[in-house]
Amino acid sequence: MMKQRFYFDTSVFGGVYDTEFDEATLQLFEMVKMGQILCMYSNLTESEIIDAPRRVREYFENIKASYAEKVIVTGEILNLAATYIAEKVVSETSFDDCVHIATATIYKADVLVSWNFKHIVNIYRIKGYNSINLRSGYISINIHSPKEIIGYEN
Repeated sequence: MMKQRFYFDTSVFGGVYDTEFDEATLQLFEMVKMGQILCMYSNLTESEIIDAPRRVREYFENIKASYAEKVIVTGEILNLAATYIAEKVVSETSFDDCVHIATATIYKADVLVSWNFKHIVNIYRIKGYNSINLRSGYISINIHSPKEIIGYEN
């Protein structure tokens, strides 16, 4: 069976050291280390991590390459992200969030994982993203918080 590919946005890496989110986040990374899921991330994640606290950067850098898949943001992804903004799913201040969603969509991630409840893990926004995805000929993307993922596993 092929390993499921989960796209992790930057908030998930930050969740490792956040008291509100650390327990679920560490359990999710345990699933990665056990080879149950593949951690997908993009060059956007890498550039956002640069501004994160050192220990978050180090945690990110220490994820074994065999557990991860790096994908690159393309023009097609930027166009899809711009469509989310144009269709007012979120405002333009959330463009990077849209790039994460478009990246996970175009690279056909099984799930996009995020702790961003305002712009990403939000039932109304998810409907908007997926409506655009389907009209544009892309897959419908599953978006969940780490807490939801580890909850399903047991």
